[in-house]
Amino acid sequence: MVEAFVRLLCPECNKEWESSPSDLPDSDQNLSCPDCHATRRLAQFMRTDRDLEVVQQFE
Repeated sequence: MVEAFVRLLCPECNKEWESSPSDLPDSDQNLSCPDCHATRRLAQFMRTDRDLEVVQQFE
């Protein structure tokens, strides 16, 4: 099985990181930045539309 990863970018502090979609909440749920702890909808942390599509496939 190939594991997928999505790229995330905090809109507050610009921290970039990767995560497995299975480790993330649904795209309409909140996520907090591991650095600055800004909390927003997961969709707002996605670097690209493709990253969001991958997450939504795992919902």
